[in-house]
Amino acid sequence: MAIQESGEMYLENILVLQKQKGEVRSIDVAHYSGYSKPSVSRAMNILKKDGLITIDQDGFIHFTDTGYQIAHSIYERHVVLTRFLTAIGVDEKIAAEDACKIEHDLSSETFERLKEHIAKTIDHKEA
Repeated sequence: MAIQESGEMYLENILVLQKQKGEVRSIDVAHYSGYSKPSVSRAMNILKKDGLITIDQDGFIHFTDTGYQIAHSIYERHVVLTRFLTAIGVDEKIAAEDACKIEHDLSSETFERLKEHIAKTIDHKEA
C-alpha cells in the first residue's frame, strides 16, 4: 500500500502517543504534532477511509493491523536512524530531526544494510 509521507507521520505520531499515554484522540495528535485540529481531523478521516485506523464512539484512535505495521515500520526507522546519527557524533536533537526527514525516503535495502551495520559495529561496541 502506497501511503503519503504525511500519513506516515500521523501514524508514527499516533504510535508514539499510544506508547506514552495508552489511549489517543485526535486532539492529542494535534497537540503533539502542532498541526491544527481541522488538519488532524482531515488526516484521521483519510487514514480511516484507507483502513489504517478506526475511531471508536469515544473518539479513541485504534490501529488496524495494516496501520500498525506501517506505524511500527516508520517508528523503527526513526529509532534506528537517530541511534546511528548519534553514534557518529550528531547531537541527539539534530539526529532525531534528521532521522525524521530521512525515514520516509530511505529504501528498504539501504535501511536493512544500515541495521546490519549497526548490529556489527555499534551494538558490538556497547556489549
